[in-house]
Amino acid sequence: MNLISKRKLSEAVGWSESGGRRWINYFSDYIPQTKNGNSILYNEGSIRVLKIIKQLSESGLTQKEILKLIVEKGLPKDIYEVNEITKNVNSNPNDIPLSRDIMIPFLLVIRDKKPYTSSYINEELTKYFMLTEEQRSRSYENSKDSIFITRIRQVRYGLKKSNYIEEISQSTYQITQEGLSLINDNRNEIQEEIEDMEEVKDPFEVMTEKFDDIRKELAKSIIQKIKKAHWKKLEYIIVELLVAMGYGDGKITGKTNDGGIDGIIKEDKLGLDNIYLQAKRWDNPIGRELVQSFSGALDDMGAKKGVFITTSYFTKNAIEYAERLQSKKIVLIDGETLAKLMIDYDIGVNIKEKFFVKKIDFSYFDEE
Repeated sequence: MNLISKRKLSEAVGWSESGGRRWINYFSDYIPQTKNGNSILYNEGSIRVLKIIKQLSESGLTQKEILKLIVEKGLPKDIYEVNEITKNVNSNPNDIPLSRDIMIPFLLVIRDKKPYTSSYINEELTKYFMLTEEQRSRSYENSKDSIFITRIRQVRYGLKKSNYIEEISQSTYQITQEGLSLINDNRNEIQEEIEDMEEVKDPFEVMTEKFDDIRKELAKSIIQKIKKAHWKKLEYIIVELLVAMGYGDGKITGKTNDGGIDGIIKEDKLGLDNIYLQAKRWDNPIGRELVQSFSGALDDMGAKKGVFITTSYFTKNAIEYAERLQSKKIVLIDGETLAKLMIDYDIGVNIKEKFFVKKIDFSYFDEE
């Protein structure tokens, strides 16, 4: 088939241009695409993939949940696999309520037109869905955010954006006349409105996701730069990093026969307690043998603390070996962690732009 634009791709799967564009951008790593000059074009395979993603979204899964599913299990091959996945999602009685299931109960909790705080609404919705403490507190992988509370937050933004609720003071909400009308509509009208609201996305959440993307790309660039720099540069980086983290004065050993010790950090002014460093600018994984050799170098120095940093990663055996050590402590820092720490402590990076997200000050408008 002929190559098509992002707008045509959205239309091909039944999404509006704006709605489709958001999903296409979010899953760009998984949707086949062709670069034609400055334009990105799509093909039949792109349509197939986006249709699968759309069906997953229609089951009630959020973008984050769909992405997690694809990362862990791969993209479903066909509509039958999608049906099996969504059947399991929707038929599991212990599952956490989906965003679309929360919208109307949210309005029912505050239908008496009284103002209610977000914490009160959260608790009432927990009771409404009869969630266990484990379900209520269950979080996304590698995140502290509760799945249930995150979904309530998404629903709250959609209801507010659609003028079904209003925020009358800080984190305090009240149903509007439009909200009362919605819960009295017939089932089909309510369903249509829920589907429209699912297209609404909190801009702050979008910014957070984009910030995470920028941070990941920056981390990749940092590691690439380190690998291209002179091998001694990594030694200077790790000393500068640990000093910036507050571990005391540091220095590069500057020796070729250093026994595997590349740098030393003095934890106190007199150097009574030192941390010894080793750096490996490698592409290959670091195995147990190298960590064990570093441990031996620490023994030769009479040291009890060491930090082993690499631009690659450590094998499972290497990590388990370091964790089992009793007489000393060796901290392993892989390339991904190194890059994140450099970003956090402003090593090798600078500020490109600052953005301030502001919210209304309700107290300013209160009468004295």
